[in-house]
Amino acid sequence: MELVGSPLTATYAHPRSTPTKFLPAISTMASSYKNRFPYYPLPQSISLPWMPSAYYKTAAINPTLAPFSKSSQGLTPSKMLPFVSNQTTLFTRYTPDDWYRSNLTNCKASETSRHNAERLRVDTSRMIQDKYQQTKKTQVESTKNLGERVNDIEFWKSELCRELDEMIGETNALTDMKKRLERALAETEAPLQVAQECLLHREKRMGIDLVHDDVEKQLFTEVDVIRSCQERMQRYLDKAKAQLASNRAAQHELERDLANKQAAHRIDDKCHHLRNTSDGISYYRGVERVDATISVPESWAKFTDDNILRSQSERAASAKLRDNIENLLVVTANEMWRQFNAVNVAFTNRIAETADAKSKIQTHLAKTLQEIFQIEMNIEAIRKAIRDKGPPLKVAQTRLDERTRRPNVELCRDTAQLRLVNEVHEIDETIQSLQQRLRDAEDTLQTLVRAKSVLEHDLAIKANSLFIDQEKCMGMRKTFPSTARLVGYV
Repeated sequence: MELVGSPLTATYAHPRSTPTKFLPAISTMASSYKNRFPYYPLPQSISLPWMPSAYYKTAAINPTLAPFSKSSQGLTPSKMLPFVSNQTTLFTRYTPDDWYRSNLTNCKASETSRHNAERLRVDTSRMIQDKYQQTKKTQVESTKNLGERVNDIEFWKSELCRELDEMIGETNALTDMKKRLERALAETEAPLQVAQECLLHREKRMGIDLVHDDVEKQLFTEVDVIRSCQERMQRYLDKAKAQLASNRAAQHELERDLANKQAAHRIDDKCHHLRNTSDGISYYRGVERVDATISVPESWAKFTDDNILRSQSERAASAKLRDNIENLLVVTANEMWRQFNAVNVAFTNRIAETADAKSKIQTHLAKTLQEIFQIEMNIEAIRKAIRDKGPPLKVAQTRLDERTRRPNVELCRDTAQLRLVNEVHEIDETIQSLQQRLRDAEDTLQTLVRAKSVLEHDLAIKANSLFIDQEKCMGMRKTFPSTARLVGYV
């Protein structure tokens, strides 16, 4: 940076170089009396410092004597005139005017050199002071910029630390929720197995009791409800695993960014505290031409801001997922408990119906047994009655047989004969009616026996169904998990 009024370069009037021939040559021509000093201008812009060799080269003076005349130039030494004293010299060397001119020229040249040197010293002193102030100001600005950079890094470090702590807390909370969901999912296996075993046990019902009743419908519904809850739990469990992976990825980015910020903060803080008297400072030639930067302040801040925004987005999604899992656990627990109670109510009703049917069958069976006993007694009475009709029939038939042996006209169709014949017919009709009644009684007895067999079989069926529903199924369903276990707390 260039300060106002302090030029980086200056133009100085450099003293003319001294001619190789200090005094002009003697000549008879008038032009020989004019001093000719060659003028060699220096560059208008000279960058400090001067090279010492250039200064000494300019200041070097090697005077030589001139020949007597122009006609003597180019003569060989053997042809030159011999040296003679002043009194016998043909031509004088210099005039007084040349001598005065030479002294004046030397004085002016010396004065010009001193004036230029003084100007150079003043300008150099001013330039040194200006450059010192400029260097100091630049260093102060650089130190200030480094301090601001350190503050910026500290700000983003604090933001990263806070976000990282919140992300770690959210990840731990989601991990706990995932474990709850896994426990709840594991707890649903027992109710599902119970429902399936109940269906298998009810397949062992016999006869007419193999009915697609309300209990079976509710059991199928319970199996579907539990499987639906398991599918939803597994789906949310997969979401929780994916969200945990996203959380850990965002956390890894935060940790890596924070580590980079810490390293950059350590380096920039060290640079911020470096002074001209600090240890460890050194020259690193060409380092200012090395540009290894890959970002600008805007992209640098945006990178960290994007990491924080991504972490915040993942945290929000994780918190929402936790709420959804919490609601899912409550909903699934209520659904399974509601269906569990519905199945139990259906079982209770069915058990009551089966018990009532069994009781009625037992009552009918008892009545049927009683009726069978009565019919058997009746059959015995009919048989006895039939047996009792044998002697009277024998007597009547014997009488008629004996009366057939009456002689001649004594074979009279008298009243006695007619009565005996009627008696035999009456006894035969009575026996036939009794035999028919006996057959009817025996048929009725067979019907009662069949009814008794049916009732006994149905009673066994009802007893088997009642044992399956009341003892086996309801006995297993007493181990249904609690609500706390269904939501994963235990």
